[in-house]
Amino acid sequence: MIQNLFNFPDPFLEKAHTNVVPVLLVTPDTLKSRLAKLDKPARAQVEGSGFKGKTGECLILRDSGGQANSVLAGVATPLSPYDMSNVADFIRKNLSEDVLEEYAFALEEELSERDLTQSCIGWGWNAYEFDLYKKPKEAPKPHPLLVWPAGANRREAVSTIQSVCLIRTLVNMPSNDLGTEELEEAVKQVARHFKAKTKTIADKDLLKQNFPLIYAVGKASPRRPRLVEMTWGDKNDPAVTIVGKGVVFDTGGLNLKPPRFMRYMKKDLGGAAHALGLAWMIMSMNVPVRLKVLVSAAENSVDGNAMRPGDVVKSRKGLTVEITDTDAEGRLVLADALTYGSEDKPALLIDFATLTGSARSALGWDIPAFFSNQDALLEDLKTAGTEHNDPVWPLPLWKPYLKEMDSKVADFDNIGSGPAGAIHGGLFLEQFLENNTPWIHLDCYAWEQNGKAGRPQGGADTGMRAVFKLIERRYGSAA
Repeated sequence: MIQNLFNFPDPFLEKAHTNVVPVLLVTPDTLKSRLAKLDKPARAQVEGSGFKGKTGECLILRDSGGQANSVLAGVATPLSPYDMSNVADFIRKNLSEDVLEEYAFALEEELSERDLTQSCIGWGWNAYEFDLYKKPKEAPKPHPLLVWPAGANRREAVSTIQSVCLIRTLVNMPSNDLGTEELEEAVKQVARHFKAKTKTIADKDLLKQNFPLIYAVGKASPRRPRLVEMTWGDKNDPAVTIVGKGVVFDTGGLNLKPPRFMRYMKKDLGGAAHALGLAWMIMSMNVPVRLKVLVSAAENSVDGNAMRPGDVVKSRKGLTVEITDTDAEGRLVLADALTYGSEDKPALLIDFATLTGSARSALGWDIPAFFSNQDALLEDLKTAGTEHNDPVWPLPLWKPYLKEMDSKVADFDNIGSGPAGAIHGGLFLEQFLENNTPWIHLDCYAWEQNGKAGRPQGGADTGMRAVFKLIERRYGSAA
């Protein structure tokens, strides 16, 4: 069992106590009107500091005795959760431990529900720490506590904080403690939390039940491959199926990765982590859908039994694949799962995968590429990402590039012969869908390279919240 999988941050108070410091949010356009409401000494502090209300600027205003009596913070329009992560980070760095233990912080209730909710989300994210493997600190500096604002959508805030932190923890776990069996247990822990059902097809049963590509990728590892399925919801609700690439470590196989590219390959289960994070949001928000989650778990390892360049494997769909590159394994574990997931004709099929370096090269670390076989889904997901500070960017399923995956001995190569690797990956996956199922594929990086307030270096969500908002808009919120 993965310890502390649900050890979510909770830097909030139910009710205000006597020592509450207000957090005053401003922009350059609203700073003047805000200053008019402050007393003369406070205005003098602001004017003397050079504070302009720009996004990311923070200033602690103090009374005549030197005690903090309010925090002035510059935020964006519309407000981003990371604005409030920055505020919480600033407060923790600039106030003493004694003050943080004695005081709480509060937002102004006249803010909109959206802004209050986004503020709480960012405050919670900033309190996340992955310290399971570090010696406990004798007296760790506390995170500042925020009084729950009455006008916030508390359920959404808690759900979003927890789902993102779940993704971070799964991606941050070292591979020696998170193999295929442990990933299966993580799915089961999430399922138990929401009274969902699970079943697993493992090892050679994958061959018996016709998941040969998943088996081929994982057969060289003593940590046996498996397909883990979780189901939840009312059978009369629209069916939504989520598939996650769960490669618990990727050596590249016999096409071995160079050391610098292998260093963070514990994150190659990032797609599975995103699938579970999205499932957590759907179930905790009680979205009226019939949910199925499929996690293809395997370790791409090196052994005398490893799949080889030139091997040909017949997929669940019946299409044959020539293994041109053993390091293009993610699309293989996804292909069988996508076929299986589309056989029962869901209303929407989504997959998450840390699939290609090409997507990262094109869009960087923060923005995942995504593909869809329906134009409406392309537009709706891009809009949802923009509106909810979770940007995603569409790339085309450009059919002429499919010929670059032709094989002389099989139906397809598992990798393209030219550039546009992210598009090749999307085109390959599309071939394994059944029933013309509406489908979205997200090629995500799942890693924060540098770290910033609310988004520490390590495992990170990219695109998951945008997909949740798309689902919520299409199928409704909880009653």
